[in-house]
Formats: sequence, C-alpha cells, structure tokens
Amino acid sequence: MTHAYHPLLGLLLLSLLWARSHAELPICKESDYHFEYTECDILGARWRVAVPNKQDTCTRLPDPVQGTACTFSCNEGEFLDMQTQACQKCSPGTYSLGTGVAFDEWDTLPHGFVSQHHNSNNYDDQVNCANSTWSPKGDYIESNTDECTATLSYAVNLKKSGVLTFEYLYPDNNVYFEFFVQNDQCQSTESDDRWMKVSENDWSKHMVELKTGNNVLYWRSTGYSLDSDIKPVLVKNIGISGVSYTSECFLCKAGTYSAEAGAARCSPCPADTFSTKGATVCHPCQNNTYTQAGSQTCKPRPACTPNDYFYTHTPCDTQGKTELMYKWIEPKICSETVEGAVPLPASGGQQPCPPCNPGFYVTNSSACAACPQGSYSNGTVCDKCPAGTEPLVGYEYKWWNTMPQNMKSSTFRREFSDPERSTAWEVAGEYIYTAPGEEDSDFLLLTLNVPGYRLPQSVSKISELARITFVFETKCIGDCKLFFQAGYTQWNSEVMEQWKGTNNKQSYSFVIQENATNSFTWAFQRTSTEHSEGRKYSSDFAKIYSIHITNTIGGVASQCRRCPLVASHTRSGCVPCPSGHYMVSETGMCKSCPPNTVIGAEQTACVPCGPNTKRSKDSSACLSDCHLNVQSQWGFLHYHFSPLSNVTSFHSTARFTTRGLRYFQHFNLGLCGMEGRALASCVENVTESGKKEVKGYICQSTVVPSDIRGQTVVSSQPVVIGDTLVGVSTDTSLNNITSPVWLFPSTSTLPDVIFFYKSRDKTQACKQGRAATVRLRCNPTVSAKDQITTPRNCSGGTCDGCTFHFLWESQDACPHCTKHHYREIVSACVQGIQKTTFVWQQPLQCFGGEPLPEPLVSACVSLDFWLKFGVSTGSAAALLLICLSCYFWKRTRKLEYKYSKLMMSSGGKECELPTADSCAIMEGEDAEDDYIDLKKKSLFTKIKSFRYERSVDGFDSVPLKSSSLLQQEEDSDDD
Repeated sequence: MTHAYHPLLGLLLLSLLWARSHAELPICKESDYHFEYTECDILGARWRVAVPNKQDTCTRLPDPVQGTACTFSCNEGEFLDMQTQACQKCSPGTYSLGTGVAFDEWDTLPHGFVSQHHNSNNYDDQVNCANSTWSPKGDYIESNTDECTATLSYAVNLKKSGVLTFEYLYPDNNVYFEFFVQNDQCQSTESDDRWMKVSENDWSKHMVELKTGNNVLYWRSTGYSLDSDIKPVLVKNIGISGVSYTSECFLCKAGTYSAEAGAARCSPCPADTFSTKGATVCHPCQNNTYTQAGSQTCKPRPACTPNDYFYTHTPCDTQGKTELMYKWIEPKICSETVEGAVPLPASGGQQPCPPCNPGFYVTNSSACAACPQGSYSNGTVCDKCPAGTEPLVGYEYKWWNTMPQNMKSSTFRREFSDPERSTAWEVAGEYIYTAPGEEDSDFLLLTLNVPGYRLPQSVSKISELARITFVFETKCIGDCKLFFQAGYTQWNSEVMEQWKGTNNKQSYSFVIQENATNSFTWAFQRTSTEHSEGRKYSSDFAKIYSIHITNTIGGVASQCRRCPLVASHTRSGCVPCPSGHYMVSETGMCKSCPPNTVIGAEQTACVPCGPNTKRSKDSSACLSDCHLNVQSQWGFLHYHFSPLSNVTSFHSTARFTTRGLRYFQHFNLGLCGMEGRALASCVENVTESGKKEVKGYICQSTVVPSDIRGQTVVSSQPVVIGDTLVGVSTDTSLNNITSPVWLFPSTSTLPDVIFFYKSRDKTQACKQGRAATVRLRCNPTVSAKDQITTPRNCSGGTCDGCTFHFLWESQDACPHCTKHHYREIVSACVQGIQKTTFVWQQPLQCFGGEPLPEPLVSACVSLDFWLKFGVSTGSAAALLLICLSCYFWKRTRKLEYKYSKLMMSSGGKECELPTADSCAIMEGEDAEDDYIDLKKKSLFTKIKSFRYERSVDGFDSVPLKSSSLLQQEEDSDDD
C-alpha cells in the first residue's frame, strides 16, 4: 500500500523543527544586534529594525518601530542614538560631521574607496600598469607618476543635497589630474570643470555641490612625462555632507585631540606634545625629547652640531653698518645640554654694508630704494636719463644684504608643507645660499616673480623678449640637485635645467620668449631619499652670486641708451623731448616746432595741423574749438558747433546673426573741443572683472539686448575708429580720407562741413588704421542734436570695414544768420503811415546768429495828395498860359491898329511916314480908342490899362518911334 505525502503535514513538521531549534537559543542582548533603517517609501517614511550582528546566535529581537523622517539629520558634533532615535553630542576624544563623513587618515585605503588602473597608451601593450594605483601615505593619498591612468573612486548615497570638499597638491603639470562626479544617470561633471588647476601655492581646496541620490566620485591621474622626477598629485581631508545621519562618532586620530564634547573636528597637537588615538588632551614631551606638530610620539633631542645653525646678516642700520649673526635652524630640535653639543657662535663685529644693487639708491635710513621711473643709478644716487634716451630696465641683484621684495624663500615637503615654518635661503652679503633644512629631503625654494616684459625702444629687431642670467655654485657630499624652473607661477612651472652634485662657480642664461613666463624658481634638494634620518647632509649648499633679468615691466635701470628715431608707442620708456619739440635725426637734439604744428608720428619732424584746427597747449595734437568760417558767395559763413560738442550716442539699424540673435553697432561721438573736453568711451561689460575701455573722438562697440546681471544690453568688442582729428573742411577729401557725395545726396546749395578723423590702431584688415568722417548738414527744421545716420548702402557705417561715414543733420550745423540771409518788404502808405517788414530768405539756410530786425514804421505822403496837387498846379498853369496868350494877342492887335493909322496918315506911301508933330494922343483919338478897346476888354486887361499914367492935360503918354527909327526898320525889312 502506498502512503501519500500531504503538504500541510510537511509545513507543520518544519515549524516544529524551527521552534525547537530557537527554543534552545538565548534571548538577544543589546550587544548582539544593532539598529538600521529600512529604505524610505514613497511617502518619505521608514522603519527602525534590529539586525543581529551574527545570524542564529540569539532570539527575540526587538520589534520594528516607526523611524524618523528620511530628511532627519544631526548637527556637527552630534550622532543619532538609534535606541532613542535622538541626536546626542559626541564625547571628548571623538568628533562627528553630523550629516557628513570625513576621511583624514590614510594609513590604509578607507572602506568604500576603490583604486583602479589601466594603460592609457593604446599603442604600447607592453606597459605594465599593475602598480599604478593611488597609494595611502598616512596623512594623504598619492597618485601614480608613470604613464598609466590611475582612478580613485568612492560611491555615496545622499538623502539631501550636499557638498564634497577635499584638499589637493598638484605641483607638476606633467600629470593630467581630473575630478568628476557621476550621478544616477551616469551623467558626469562638465568637461570644463573637471580639470583641476595647478596649485598656485601649497595645498589647494576644492568644493563641489552634490545632488540627492547616488553619486560616484572619481579622482583620475595620468602621467605623460619621461622625467623620472615627476611630482605626484596628493589628496587629503576628503569630506562629504548630505548623508542622512551618522550613528556613531569617530575617534580622533593619533597626534590630534578634542577636549570638549560635541566636537566637529579634532585639533592637531602643538609642537613638543603628543597624543594617542581618541585623546582628549596632548601630553608634553619629557626633557630632551621633541616632536613636530601633530605627532603621536616624542623623539630624543640630538646634540647640537654646526649643522643646526646658520649665519646671516642684519639689515643696515642708520650708520650704514651690518652685523654677522648666527641663528638656530627653526624649529630647533637639538639640545645644547647634551654631552658633546656645540653652542651657538657669538655674533661678529659690525662691518660696512654692501652697496645697493644697480638701479637703487641709499636712503637717509641707509636702506636701499628703487630709483624713480626714467632714471638710473649704479647703486648710489639716481640720475635722470637725458632727453632722447631710455632706461634699460630690469633687475640686477649682486649684493645680498636683504631679501629683495620680489623674491621669496620657502620650504616644500610632501608630508607637511608649511613654507613659513623654516628657513630655506639666507642672504650673506656677496651671495645668497641654502641654509640647513629640517629634513635633508626638503626642497629649498627661492622664487623670483616679475609682472611681465617689454622690449626697449632701442631694439630694432626682435631677437629675444628678455633674458635671465645667474651665477651659481653647489657643493655636496650627497646626491644633491639644483633645479631651475620657469613658468607662470611657482607651482605651474617646468624644469629648464638641473645640476647634480658639486658644480664650480659658473653662469647660466635662459632666453625668455613669451610674456607668460613670470616666475622663476631655484629648488635645492640635498637628497631624494625620503625619511632620511637626521641632518646628514646639512653641510651641502647651493650659492647664487648674482641674478640679472632684462626688459622687465616695473624694473629699475643701471644705464640709459639712446632711443631710435622711429615711431614710439604710448608706453615707451624713452624720455621725450619737451612739449612742442622734436628730435633732430642727425644729432638727437630737441628742436622747437613752428607755430600750429605738432610732433609727427616718428617724432623726428613737425607736421602742420589740418585746416580749421589749432595746436593744443602741449603741442601733442590738433584740436578744433567748434568754430568755423567759410567763404561763400554771400561773404563769410560763421559756424558754431559747440551745442554738438558733447558726447553723443547712436547706433546702426538692427542686425541678426545666422541663428537669429539681434545686435547693433553702437557708436559714441565727441565731435570737437579743446583741452579738457570729454572723450567718447566704449566699454566691454561681458564680464564683471577685466573690463576693457577705449576712448577717442569716435568709438564703436557691438551691443546685444540682454537682461544678464540686470543689464539692458551687453557690450563687447570696443574699438576706436577715430582718436586724431585730421581737419575740418567743406572739401570731400583730406589726407587720403574721402567722404563721397553719393553716400549722402543733398539738394541744398549750402556745402556740408566735414570732420575728418583717423585712428592710430592698425589691424590686419586695416593696415593704415581706421578712419571716420562726420558730415554736418544744415537742417533748421531738426531740433534734436542726435539725428545721426549711416549710409543706406552701408548700414554699419562703413562699406570697407576701415573707413566709417556718418551724416549729422541739425539746426546747430547751420551757419549763423547775417543780414544777407533776410530781405525787407515795404508796405503801401496808408493814412500817412508806411511799415517796413524783414523776412528770411527761402529756403532758410542759417540758424542763430543775427536775429531778424524789428519792423520799421515811418511817415509818408499818399498818392491822392500828389494827384490833387498835380491837377491844381496844372490847372493854374493852364489858366496863366491862357491869360498871357490873350494879353499878347490884344497887344499885338493894338499895335497893328496904330500902325494902320500911321500908314493911312502917310498918304499911301509905304516908305514915308508923316513926321510926328507930337507924341501925345489927341483927346478925340483917345476917347475913340478907349471906346473901341474897353468895350471888349477882359477884367485883367482893364486893370492893366490903369497902370499907364495919364498926363495933366488928359492925354495918355504913348511912346512912338522916331522917323529915323522907322526908316531903319523899313530898310531892314526890304533887305
């Protein structure tokens, strides 16, 4: 019979066996388990659970309880007590970063760190990279120095955003050193930020912000130099914040301590004290023992020897004396009380101070000070360089009474780098030498820094930018080395030359080819053996007798040299001729310039100022006073451009890049003015530091609308397109600068006034420099002073990129008005009053100047009066003429009548007339005649007849011709 196996029976059997086995286990005590938190759920909650330290060792673990929030954390100096789930302060002798972890002990590779290696040279499979790893060295971890790639990594999960900090020493750029972070999506740090900078001085600190979640940190180094003396990268004091909590405090490492509870870090023990791990205090060393700062044990003090002190010279006193002194090497580790110890020698007597170095002079306090710019000296007094010469600036050190201000002495040690803690190089009068160091493996550094270089004006051909020459000597019994390094900084430099062992006194020169070589370092190492015991090679030394570097900016001079007769730039060191003088090429002497001329570009002749410009007071430039007189058909036109002289801003029409970015060409213009005028300036404001500013008559920059840092526009690429005024004229060409008429057509008969400018800055595209013309056009209807336009065909103001053209229309560009610009209008005479009015000639082509005269009012006689007067006068004249005609007609008739009567009396004889017996008229005749005449006479005739006087006898007296006279008239008539 077959028996079937039921599943329920099996489960029951297993449960019985499990209960029996656990019934035999003891109940768990607190030491058998620890608490941990579960992973946070989507609501940000978690549970605290007990986890046995070893499986199957006890039973009845505490039940799970609700844990703290996932964002809960403790402050620095505290830890999370999992039993109470509350923060507690760390006890003395321990420390905590709160929400962070720290790695400052590197005896071994800490838990979680991984060091990997691989061959970075894909073409050389024979390279063995097995030993190319990051190596712990106690206080720091050290990179590889071969051509393999070594990577140090550490993974950390952050519950909130945190910060990573670490210190590094990266002294050799023959090693590629990078640091980057990868997140959950394997996204790395930006490539521009991952490459570490070479250390400027000692340890550098680096900080990176970390995001919530998983972060993998990478330190990667790759060597590529064949030099066996390559310096590795050192990393220490790695700290990470942002972890959820730390459930314990860390013991202070040996050599450090924390005296109070709640310490965030441990302090190193001072020198001559020590401590063990987890110490709360540092213990002093016993007699005749010593330690360095941060030590865990004391060492016995050795007996003092001559290798424990050095000699130096005191600075010069007010009497010009110095004294030889001996000093113990700091820190002093030897004992003078131990048997066989050598005491410190007594100081020597006073002796005269060495002279000052060339280019310096002795002050009243017997110190040495640099001569002023433009002067030279041999070390005693300063003299000014003559006109037409320039000082040969540099630094020449051959006397060593004090350390020069631009030189620094320091000590470098990989284990503990504190350059100020010990003496490296000491001055000794005629030379500077290496003093005994604390360790024979120390690098004794002497650094010289210079700001840059500038070729002298007298150098016609550029053969070398500068040169440094030094005389040195080494004497060694060990494997000493002297390195000469040059580079950008002390820590970013390359070894140019090295000498091993003993070397006799010799000279070495190095040619400087670029301005980036600003730092020179002499490094002396007595032995390359690390942790060498004592000061075995303290007697080994290096001496430098003199250092001479040429063509330095801000240097001093020991001599002056004649300047060449070529163009000089503004920063030339040549001593110029006095104002208004130029240098004669044959003799180098200075000669005065004629009136209204300025010094030419080559300073060997004077050139006349352009039309309508005047020489400045210092004879350095030609200026315009904003006034101009132009001859025209109406006489002289007087212009006054002062209202346009202030700096005016304008820009071209909008342009767009290929990607659609809008930008403008912005211009600033300062038209004219004499000394003290405001110059047009253009500034680059792309970056907050290192802003570039240019000034001149006209400058240009490219502006882009932006809201960066609250700025409305971003300005870049400022250039000067006109820093010299060439002249002012109505002609379209001046000194090879042309302003074509077709660029700005005009219908006005008034010529435009053109300002011509030129820039001294030459470029590859503009080998003759940039130029600009500003055409001023009279437009009385324009009141704005900044109506400036560019040519339609050249919206950027230039058609060739070198010459810029602008049109400025303004009422202030018009000539001043004179009497030739207006005419008078005389009105008709109305009621004896006549008005004279003055109006401008049209089209109006002037502004300001002489105003229109006020209307004139004068008395006059009207046309009606003269018409009446003429008619009256004519009528009177006609009447008078008629009267006269009548009078003479009557008179003629009367004479005819008398003649007739005479003829009748003569008897018909024409040639004979009766002799007049009497001239009187008979009374009968008179009555007859009067009756005949008066009865038809006019009133005027009647009145006239009364003027004849009548004789007493009643007869009128009538004159008659005598017979002889009558006879003569008749004879004449016959003829």
